[in-house]
Amino acid sequence: MPQFEAGTFDCIVIGAGHAGAEAAYAAAKMGASTLVLTMNLDMIAFMPCNPSLGGPAKGIVVREIDALGGVMAKVIDKTHIQMRLLNTGKGPAVRALRAQADKVLYQQEMKRILEEQPNLTLRQAVVERLIVEDDEVKGVVTQIGAIFRAKTVIITTGTFLRGEVIIGDLKYSSGPNNQMPSIKLADHLKELGLQTVRFKTGTPPRINSNTIDYSKTEIQPGDDVPRSFSYETTEFIMDQLPCWLTYTTPETHEIINENLHLSPMYSGMIKGKGPSYCPSIEDKIVRFADKSRHQIFLEPEGRNTREVYVQGLSTSLPEHIQHRLIASVPGLEKAEMMRAGYAIEYDSVIATQLWPTLETKKIKNLYTAGQINGTSGYEEAAAQGLMAGINAARNVLGKDEVVLARSDAYIGVLVDDLVTKGTSEPYRLLTSRAEYRLLLRHDNADMRLTEIGYQIGMISEERHERFIAKKAQIDAEIDHLRKTSVKPTEEVQAIIAEAGGTALREPMKAADLLKRPEMKYSELRKVVPPLEEINEEVAEQVEIFIKYEGYIEKSMQQVERMKKMENKRIPEHIDYDAISGIAKEAKANLKAVQPLSIAQASRISGVNPADISILLVYIEQGKIAKVSG
Repeated sequence: MPQFEAGTFDCIVIGAGHAGAEAAYAAAKMGASTLVLTMNLDMIAFMPCNPSLGGPAKGIVVREIDALGGVMAKVIDKTHIQMRLLNTGKGPAVRALRAQADKVLYQQEMKRILEEQPNLTLRQAVVERLIVEDDEVKGVVTQIGAIFRAKTVIITTGTFLRGEVIIGDLKYSSGPNNQMPSIKLADHLKELGLQTVRFKTGTPPRINSNTIDYSKTEIQPGDDVPRSFSYETTEFIMDQLPCWLTYTTPETHEIINENLHLSPMYSGMIKGKGPSYCPSIEDKIVRFADKSRHQIFLEPEGRNTREVYVQGLSTSLPEHIQHRLIASVPGLEKAEMMRAGYAIEYDSVIATQLWPTLETKKIKNLYTAGQINGTSGYEEAAAQGLMAGINAARNVLGKDEVVLARSDAYIGVLVDDLVTKGTSEPYRLLTSRAEYRLLLRHDNADMRLTEIGYQIGMISEERHERFIAKKAQIDAEIDHLRKTSVKPTEEVQAIIAEAGGTALREPMKAADLLKRPEMKYSELRKVVPPLEEINEEVAEQVEIFIKYEGYIEKSMQQVERMKKMENKRIPEHIDYDAISGIAKEAKANLKAVQPLSIAQASRISGVNPADISILLVYIEQGKIAKVSG
């Protein structure tokens, strides 16, 4: 195939899924001329698995993407069919939004945004090779021989690298939803010396809504109050579609147990490691044999389709067994399957080969983001894409790259976990992975990240001014409550009694009264009016800060201690073999990860506190042996 020069850009993004869309948008918005090369322009931001965004930890990530200036939150706010705030009866650290998406509308809206973004060019093409000179990426070559040159390249190929779909004993080369897989690029990355691992994920059948008996299921409506992921959303969708809940039965479990030998997971056909936190129905039945039933959620895939996603019934069993499984579930006895469930195996890059900027250590100016880095989930992919796009653009513009700390955002936790610890299975964000989760809440993503987004050029002047005004309102109202005394009047005592609290014996500061577990800010406002009219977002921030002030202060002290370790930098090209006393396993892992700070080194698997103490002493002595070259 003859080659030809096709164009030159600051940044090329390979792939346009959730990672690619955010990467391209961010790079272009920051002023880098950006080219997106994707196999199919009609599949931009496609949802090959569940038609939803958000949930614990993940919903907070969507808000963080928005606070930094990304687009996922805005798109889901315009295209969802249902939205709910989860865990409202629990503490603020685990509350999170979850939205059901209209899959087609979501794709169309994301494509529209990318098409209209200045500095951004969309092109349908299959990338087969990178142009690499002296360990530095210079561009890409497509299937038809087009050469596109660039200063930076971001690979966001999702589950397409050597993708193989598996149903029963059938296995064929394919990307998700029978899209074309990426074979030659996968082979080329190995040629370049990037280490990969084989992972697996799966998806459940889709069934026809017209054939479901909803009378045998439980309705799951959306919230009847306006909700949004984006801080910029002003128009809310209130015409929502419900989801429905049903359960597996003893018959379901019997069918699976009788046919386990036909499951690719148990027959040995599937080699890749799947996600523990999103198991197939076969895996659930085997691992949780004591459970008599498992939840099955019926989720509409959009307003203009009858396809329903059978959440909880992910499987790669043969299709004729899938028909029986579906019919064994209450309400689905006569349900017609429109698409069979399947598993997909694919290549992932081992993420410890990346710097915290998501640039590869081996090839300069080459970034990877999304499921190619071993994650699962649209939200994790979009977050990585955003950070890779920001860093690629700042690299081109000669500015310092951006790395979020674990105390800044769940995005910081995600990236640090990937590049420091790696992952032995598709990685999923969980609240338990974040040691500062009381600081990383759904309600305060803008407080944590809007200033960063503004400083790097992702947040507009107008939005930044609104943020500053909101912050000032919060601070003023907290100060007001700390200074204002509440006297034990009849009205106050009545409010306290109604809330189930103990009567006041003497005046008390309003802030201290609000710290009582039973007292709500909405009740306190009746006797201590705010300094000025404030909206519910501000009121929520005030209440959470005052109620959890002691815990927040402890978390902040922990952050400050960790910052001291983050500030202890490890010299570049340090020779770990020259340090006596560090365990052999620790040396190997330190050399593989090449941590930038003592704090990062302390998080590496196999590196214990004794190794860190020895490393600290060695660095403080100042006689640093360096690896040559």
